[in-house]
Amino acid sequence: MQTQTNYIGIDISKSFFDVSIGEKHYQLSNDQAGFESLLKLSGADSHIVMEASGPYYLRLACHLHAHGIRVSVVNPLVIRRYSQMRLSRAKTDKKDARLIAEYGAMTKPELWIPPQRHMIELQHTEALVSGLNKQHTLLSNQLESFIAGGMLHKQLKQTIQKELAHLKQLIALLSARMQQIVLAHYGQMLADLKTIPGIGKKTAMMLILISGGFDRFDDCRKLSSYIGICPRLFESGSSVKGKARICKMGMSTIRASLYLCSWSAKRCNKACQDLYERLIAKGKAKKLALIAVANKLLKQAFAIAKTQSKYQQDYSKNICF
Repeated sequence: MQTQTNYIGIDISKSFFDVSIGEKHYQLSNDQAGFESLLKLSGADSHIVMEASGPYYLRLACHLHAHGIRVSVVNPLVIRRYSQMRLSRAKTDKKDARLIAEYGAMTKPELWIPPQRHMIELQHTEALVSGLNKQHTLLSNQLESFIAGGMLHKQLKQTIQKELAHLKQLIALLSARMQQIVLAHYGQMLADLKTIPGIGKKTAMMLILISGGFDRFDDCRKLSSYIGICPRLFESGSSVKGKARICKMGMSTIRASLYLCSWSAKRCNKACQDLYERLIAKGKAKKLALIAVANKLLKQAFAIAKTQSKYQQDYSKNICF
């Protein structure tokens, strides 16, 4: 007789995490002692569900996985939408843990697989580079505004310029490290993706990073939804006819990169060119057609990465691009 799965919900933060097991609630420290306490509370029939709360969930999830506990990590936005569906107005860590457990029991989410060490380093480095780029942009804009005011002290100007140079040097150093990791572990995949007309090295590296070397997703539609480049219709009955827009619940950086690639792809990528011209001929807006091209590029990248092959113009006849 098959035992019934016991879904455990965890709401995790930097210092502690709340655990919901049936009607019981526990609060444990987010460290080794708390991890061991959770193992004692969990049984062989346990399936633990938690949110992907920044970097705070990773150590616990890896610890549980290493001890043979089934773990699922879900997008916090999904839990927030589930809470809204339940018309839940109270928001506490205890309540959130309970909601996560209920969501797990209702949807039976996929099991989480720990990322490899080099992928974690790659993700951390990319996050740091992204933050440094924002700092560089902010400081550069501030310097411009100071200069435009005409009253900037010479010494202060030199200080800001020195900091900008330091940030630029650090960004270059970390970017080189990212490229080194990708070449060491995904060199052939990177070379294959770069054969797609319209996709450059930077976009190819970002796709490898976001998709976990294309191992995190078994369906291109899931990856498209995760990135947030899939179209979303807004229609209801005969009176509400909204425009089709992309679902902006994914990552803005890779969306912007794919959108820029679409400008080149509509000229040099045969499948993308045909799609763009077909949509324009139907009276679709250029922006919508470019978004469709970006989605087409993502499908091409997914197919090539999964089949470990290079781009061929007539390849679309064999694989759905």
